[in-house]
Amino acid sequence: MSRKITAPLFAASLALITANPGIAGPREEQLDRYASAARAANPAFAGFSAARGRTLHTQAFAGGKPDTPACTSCHGNDTRGAGRNPAGKTIEAMALSASPSRYTDPAKVEKWFKRNCNDVLGRECTPLEKGDWLTFMISQ
Repeated sequence: MSRKITAPLFAASLALITANPGIAGPREEQLDRYASAARAANPAFAGFSAARGRTLHTQAFAGGKPDTPACTSCHGNDTRGAGRNPAGKTIEAMALSASPSRYTDPAKVEKWFKRNCNDVLGRECTPLEKGDWLTFMISQ
């Protein structure tokens, strides 16, 4: 028995199959921007790494403020738990699994990267560092 696929049925099936790859949320779009910038800085860029992001998050640096030598100084070692800034204000968990609405506003993400990278590293983070760190937090 032979079945004939009509043009509308074929078009609808094709649309369903290809719909997901074309849909990108704000986090994916932000990562795409970081990837483009990382590739422009280094043509050998091969993608972001959650492992490098974890290292960036936990590593102590000497270039920033003395009271914030690492991201964990304020955000804590557990990405799923709340942190505290030097003034004692509670900081919502950084892990996407614990704070599902995080990282959806690109301007807010950039604001906090600029502030926190300067406080911890003593400089702005590179697009590679931002992408690695965000990849790590999204994976948590």
